[in-house]
Amino acid sequence: MADAIVSVVLEQLASVVRQEVKLVWGVGNEVKKLTSNFQTIQAVLLDAEQRQVTEPVVSVWLEKLKDVSYDMDDVLDKWNTAILQRLQIERAENAHTLKSKVCSSFLFSYSYLRRVVSHCDIAFKIKAINESVDAITKERDMYNFKIATNSIEQLQRVESTSFIDVSEVFGRDEEKNVLVGKLLCESCEERNNPHIISIVGMGGIGKTTLAQLAYNSNEVIQHFEKRIWVCVSDPFDVLRIARAILENIEVHASSLSTLESLLQKISESLRTKKFLIVLDDVWTEDYTHWEPFHHCLKNGLNGSKILVTTRKQTTADMMRSIDTIPIEKISEEQCWSLFRRLAFFGRHPDECETLEDIGRKIVSKCKGLPLAAKTMGSLLRFKSTRKEWKNILCSEMWKLEEFEKGVFTPLLLSYYDLPSKVKRCFTYCAMFPKDFHFEKDGLIKLWMAQGYLGLEHNEDMETSGEKYFNRLAMLSFFQEFEKDDDGRIMRCKMHDIVHDVAQFLSKNECCMIEDKDLREGKMNTLCEKASQLMLVITGRDTIFTSICNFKKLRSLLFQSPDLLNYLRRDVKVLPKLFDELGCLKALGIRNFCTQHIPKGIGKLIHLRYLDLSGNYELIKLPETLCELHNLQTLNLDGCDNLKELPQGIGKLINLRHLMNKGSRSLRYMPKGIERLINLRTLSEFRVCSGDYGGKACSLECLNNLPHLESLGIAGWESLRMDQIVEFKINKNIRVLRLVFNRADQRADPMKDEAILKAFQPPPDLQRLTIQRYEGHTMSGLRVTSLNKLKWIKLQLFHNCLLLPPLGKLPSLETLSIEKMTSVRAVGNEFLGVESDDDTSLSSSFISFPRLKTLKISDMWAWEVWDFGIDDRVMPSLRSLEIRNCYELKGLPKQLLQMAPLQNLFIEHCPILKQLYTKGTEEK
Repeated sequence: MADAIVSVVLEQLASVVRQEVKLVWGVGNEVKKLTSNFQTIQAVLLDAEQRQVTEPVVSVWLEKLKDVSYDMDDVLDKWNTAILQRLQIERAENAHTLKSKVCSSFLFSYSYLRRVVSHCDIAFKIKAINESVDAITKERDMYNFKIATNSIEQLQRVESTSFIDVSEVFGRDEEKNVLVGKLLCESCEERNNPHIISIVGMGGIGKTTLAQLAYNSNEVIQHFEKRIWVCVSDPFDVLRIARAILENIEVHASSLSTLESLLQKISESLRTKKFLIVLDDVWTEDYTHWEPFHHCLKNGLNGSKILVTTRKQTTADMMRSIDTIPIEKISEEQCWSLFRRLAFFGRHPDECETLEDIGRKIVSKCKGLPLAAKTMGSLLRFKSTRKEWKNILCSEMWKLEEFEKGVFTPLLLSYYDLPSKVKRCFTYCAMFPKDFHFEKDGLIKLWMAQGYLGLEHNEDMETSGEKYFNRLAMLSFFQEFEKDDDGRIMRCKMHDIVHDVAQFLSKNECCMIEDKDLREGKMNTLCEKASQLMLVITGRDTIFTSICNFKKLRSLLFQSPDLLNYLRRDVKVLPKLFDELGCLKALGIRNFCTQHIPKGIGKLIHLRYLDLSGNYELIKLPETLCELHNLQTLNLDGCDNLKELPQGIGKLINLRHLMNKGSRSLRYMPKGIERLINLRTLSEFRVCSGDYGGKACSLECLNNLPHLESLGIAGWESLRMDQIVEFKINKNIRVLRLVFNRADQRADPMKDEAILKAFQPPPDLQRLTIQRYEGHTMSGLRVTSLNKLKWIKLQLFHNCLLLPPLGKLPSLETLSIEKMTSVRAVGNEFLGVESDDDTSLSSSFISFPRLKTLKISDMWAWEVWDFGIDDRVMPSLRSLEIRNCYELKGLPKQLLQMAPLQNLFIEHCPILKQLYTKGTEEK
């Protein structure tokens, strides 16, 4: 972690040197001296971070270095913020040049004096920190650290197709069959309901994987009416577990605040059902924690089962397990098969043969642990020479037997092999709870807020974040990927052992505070740690004043709805937070549900990431928010009642993502949006018919945003027919979402058709969503100009009678159509073929040439689907899903006979069910 923050500081120092600030004499020399010291220290950090594992004195030295580095990061951030503020002041001064010379002179003198005083204060702090760094540099010489070679850290360029989905499980067939047999066993249904089965084994051996295999098997799915999966981990939080069970059975639990009420609701919900509950990663050995659940779950139907995974036999015994399945290590040959699949992926056979002897020796050190073999295989996949493989084989890290019996060693080796920028991204994940579902894009924005992806002037921070995430994924630091229709990773999780490693590497820096920490007084201890910088609050009764003692806090993300309910009762909560936590770079207060954000938010000058999403009571944001010149991400998704954005929003010159999807009460977009030249995402631009006293921004201003790639446009219903003119969208837009009407307003079909006809799509558009279009036809859609479109969704069209000619789209790969409720027949018009057009029926014509996935749902009036041509239709179609089309009488023979379908899914289509029961997956 020290290497990570030192790298950030060095980037900040380089930025200061480039600025050539001349207001304070001597700062340049201090900065150069600091840079030299940090570079000298950085050269030995790789050795120091590895030795801290076994040498506590080195760990203490690194803690000192991290503390002073974070202090330096704060000071330099203030310096750069002062520069931004100066630019804003100068713009304001230039805007008042018509005022009297006396007034202008006074304003200039005052602002100049204020800047000098601010810079002098920063200069004094830099000098004081330099003295501390001097002492740390001298102390470094006591430890005889090895100096790293001057190699340039590079991240291998990896194509998206090189991801390996390690779904194959080696050596667990027998255990799986035994487990499924016990879950389905009828002989035990009359005794000890629910029947408790435990899987016991050391960390990283595959307990969770085995449980998942059984949980998702067809036999088990069909056998149980309800299946519930809960990650328990340590501590055994009874309230969280109870809520998780209710969420799994889709029972609303937000109004239930006591354990008794939650358990009673669980008992009522499962009383008449045969259920399977998986409690993954249980640690507690205290029966008083388990007893309330044990009694509560006895009311299910006979044959209900509880499956537990744990590292401790004593835990299985405490939970009164009737059956225990011990998980042993896999054989060395099975371990080798898993390792080889990853390490030798894409290699020439001769190269594999050259490396096999070393690889087998490395596998023997993995001691039959699948996670260790997978991690080593992922690491060595990127090592091409025998020397590199030997370095891994002969590493001193293999001697660290005390860490989880050797599981940590492969993970630590992989971690220390990472570039420093990727290291800090990994350790940042330690502050999230185990079994947390990471949203990839959100995680990248948080990394960006901490400065891990470069400084604000770096135009490719999102691209860097994507590369860093992919690198961690390929090294098996992330798993259980959820992907979109394009195969792009959207969400993932982290193995609990990997999470343990992240926490070990970031001790005293990244943590999660829970109820038990407050009861044990741990929070006060952590407050004394100067490097305690990141915090996720999940507990229900956290004392807010304790949080404010964390003066060095960089990230504060509230995860618990209960905690937010507890906090929002006190109107002093947010003002105190803004007063005390001046170092925050990321603040997440989702679902806080307050009508107003206090003006004091402008004090958080370091803030880069602000998540206010789900605050449905929020009406207005303070103008002081526009003083956050470093802000990169502002998330207002789901703020349904937000009526306007601040008028000074143009001051947020570093803003890259303005996310306001669902802000349906916004009346207009304020002028100044066009000055946000770094903007990449604007979720919902509101079109308006008036200028609201000159405050409103026009649609044309979007063309002044050179980097804008993802855009949503709503509010079309406010336009009059005479205001509809032909308009072009910024040519750089790749993702576009058009929302034509509000759900609570009567639509004008003619107006929608006129708007669609006037719309000129950007030439490089790749993803398009159209919602609530109420025209009778979509003939105005300029299909011929969408040559690069790969993905399209049409949703909630209640008046449209015909599907548009999407078959003409040459690059379309994924198509989703939902709730086009007036369409009765689909034919050649959908393919882009006209029955009397002989040219379109030529041998060269192919309809939907690249379409791979087609999803159609909730077409309630749809009866006929037939094409008038025999072939040349969807030659690449792999997946066809049809849901809730109750009147559909059949599928085109071209799709059933000629398309290379691999997945055909039909649900709630009764007529189709009768026709295609055989060979169709029906639910």
